[in-house]
Amino acid sequence: MDVLTVLGSTTEPYKGRKPPWFKVPAPGGPRYRALQALIAQEHLHTVCQEAACPNIGECWQRGTATFMILGDTCTRRCGFCNVRTGKPTWNDPLEPARVARSVAKMGLRHAVITSVDRDDLPDYGAGAFVGVIRQIRRQSPQTQIEVLTPDFRGAEMPLAKVIAERPDVFNHNVEVVPRLYPVARRGSTWERSLRVLRNAKDYAGDEVTTKSGLMVGLGETMEEMVDALGQLRGHHVEVLTVGQYLRPTERHLPIVRYWHPDEFADLERAAYDLGFTHVAAGPLVRSSYHADQHVAQRQPGVGPLKVSAAG
Repeated sequence: MDVLTVLGSTTEPYKGRKPPWFKVPAPGGPRYRALQALIAQEHLHTVCQEAACPNIGECWQRGTATFMILGDTCTRRCGFCNVRTGKPTWNDPLEPARVARSVAKMGLRHAVITSVDRDDLPDYGAGAFVGVIRQIRRQSPQTQIEVLTPDFRGAEMPLAKVIAERPDVFNHNVEVVPRLYPVARRGSTWERSLRVLRNAKDYAGDEVTTKSGLMVGLGETMEEMVDALGQLRGHHVEVLTVGQYLRPTERHLPIVRYWHPDEFADLERAAYDLGFTHVAAGPLVRSSYHADQHVAQRQPGVGPLKVSAAG
């Protein structure tokens, strides 16, 4: 089936210039430069860099960063993602300690840990998440920890291993509305992702905040978005992010349209009406954008946190 047919577009993809609300300052600042140098020195990967995130300067300067563990090669080929795909070779047992050392050196107040999909590993990479959580808790106990995991192919034991470490936030992005999964998330299913989020909450209860995110701009309708948000709430997801898809290269899925900031405001209101505790929706919002505001400040020695309603 033609990609545009699946995306629901009856016209050619959007080819104009980006709307004016996408203008952001160039990254800079002393904290940004220091973190950039440290990440290079430690041979680490960040989604901020790999995905060319437009908020990298602001987030790094604020003391929030998203580290991508288990290398920079993914075993899947999602239609929207700029991370390279292929046969991974990276499996460094010292990586958790190096990530935690960087977090501690920079005094990060909120660290997001994500990974490429590693369907080649017996535990799909869950053990690496466990190692990083433990190392950060040891080396930088004041840092909030958010994990943004793959779906672990739906296997329950890898997920249970990660949840047992009680990260402050468990995040798994559904990314797009169900109809778009065949072209946008090949190798994944909407139902499996919902099950991952539901199981995470069932395992941890109120000790861990659950979070998910979606993109718009691929041909979805407002009705489809609101229905998707309702399904997420039905699976006890508490925190939500929604942002505009930006096409990384000509090889990736085309942008069907840019959503207006007023439409994001409508989505945010709809999400709060559905009962989400914290919602961030806007053209430049990404999964980790202002992630530190999604949970209250954690004190050393205090257990996992609940979401702050004020954000």
